[in-house]
Amino acid sequence: MYLGIINGWEEGHFKAVADKGLHGVEFCANHNYDSAEILAKAQDIRAYSEKYDVKVGSVGRWGMDRLTADGAIIPEAQQHDKNLIDLCAAVGCPVYNVGCNYPQNLDYAAACEKAIEVFTALIDYARPKGVKIGVYNCDWANFVYNEKAWSYILLRVPELGIKYDPSHCYHRGGDYLKELRDWGDRVYHVHLKGTMDVDGESYDDCPAGMGDIKWPQVMVILSNKGYDGMLSIEPHSGNWRGGKGQWGIDYTIRYMTPLIMPDSYKTMQTDPYMP
Repeated sequence: MYLGIINGWEEGHFKAVADKGLHGVEFCANHNYDSAEILAKAQDIRAYSEKYDVKVGSVGRWGMDRLTADGAIIPEAQQHDKNLIDLCAAVGCPVYNVGCNYPQNLDYAAACEKAIEVFTALIDYARPKGVKIGVYNCDWANFVYNEKAWSYILLRVPELGIKYDPSHCYHRGGDYLKELRDWGDRVYHVHLKGTMDVDGESYDDCPAGMGDIKWPQVMVILSNKGYDGMLSIEPHSGNWRGGKGQWGIDYTIRYMTPLIMPDSYKTMQTDPYMP
């Protein structure tokens, strides 16, 4: 596992990531971005990645409807996804994260079948390019975010993974450790974002390492499941901006770094002698 952070795709963004001592960046090319414009910068992005030793660990597109109310795939949305899969392939990014909105005119089983069509089409397009598809576990234009949907869809689509963020499960009143225990072998990408409740209500999405999320326990499960991808810092709260926000990012880096097993330990073939 290694630490990265959500940031942009211009040279200054790569420099800022490298200046934090990080070697991974995630792009959130959401519904309000023109995917073709980003794809056109692929060669520049690859050059920035090599120049600053910052690899693109994940690309995702949040907030975009991929199905009509009747369950038809929206061609424009599918093209945006294909553009960003092409971007992943061009810059060496291993995973592309998507969601699927609920088609309102269908029942749940039919909606799941349509989501399977969306994901299968993207997987078929991405597979020969060496890119994996993950479904994000938040509910922004997405209903495939919990065990109910995963049990129907992921079991039918074995190549589909999960972009996991414990805070989303926490806010829904779920058990994120149980979800990771049961589905951790399908996790393709992880967001690091803290969160905390006060008096039973959400108070702040503070930096990871603060708040209520049990990050050491999360890391135990991810390690046991063999996860070896990027842990992507997500500066999310409007309360953490400017100098305070930079301090929060630095705090998360200091907090999470000791929880990541160094590569040197992975090469050990036997347990050390313990008296």
